[in-house]
Amino acid sequence: MIKQALISVSDKTGVLDFARTLSAMGVNILSTGGTAKLLADNGVKVTEVADYTGFPEMLDGRVKTLHPKVHGGILARRDFPEHVAALAQHAIPTIDMVVVNLYPFQQTIAKEQCTLEDAIENIDIGGPAMLRSAAKNHKDVIVICDPSDYARVLAELKAGNGEATYETKFALAKKVFAHTAQYDGAITNYFTSLGQDKQHASRSAYPATLNLHFEKMQEMRYGENPHQSAAFYRDTKAIAGALA
Repeated sequence: MIKQALISVSDKTGVLDFARTLSAMGVNILSTGGTAKLLADNGVKVTEVADYTGFPEMLDGRVKTLHPKVHGGILARRDFPEHVAALAQHAIPTIDMVVVNLYPFQQTIAKEQCTLEDAIENIDIGGPAMLRSAAKNHKDVIVICDPSDYARVLAELKAGNGEATYETKFALAKKVFAHTAQYDGAITNYFTSLGQDKQHASRSAYPATLNLHFEKMQEMRYGENPHQSAAFYRDTKAIAGALA
């Protein structure tokens, strides 16, 4: 049963109603920064991560959730007695749900006047770390990176006495790994497109390393020849009407 959730989102679409419902189900909510303020201002009981860890947010927000009490609670396997004992020894409660979406890096670099400093400040560090930790331990932790999954998860929790199915946990974990891979790919594309001048003022349309993200649309009857298999993939960043 879900007892504790960590919620820290850049895109706050739907998060208030989601957190309010979790809280009504008896789930303790941990949060940071703007998300914590939004929830608290709207009557949702929330514990700031800084209060939870006993360590203040620092370095202009660059260090907020990078703490053993956060990642230990996410990564510990509940079926490993050694992990459970380590949590007890260090007084680390489990974190059963992680709800995180990332700083808007791609939206930032799409702006014409974006500087390298702007881009750097929109590279999320703690968010991907929490998402990957939770996805790695998806057997024990529900991980959500997309607001469109809130309703689905709440429905399962209500139907399952506070539990989600393994199939849902695994599907959400796969979504997270695809999301973080795409995020890191965008960062690589941006940095390898910059010139070598000190101001990095020049930016090439053709980065030295190009990462693309495709999703499968359908499997085909056969490939180039009848004895071959094939599938059709779509570039997720393709312009409408383009064939890619």
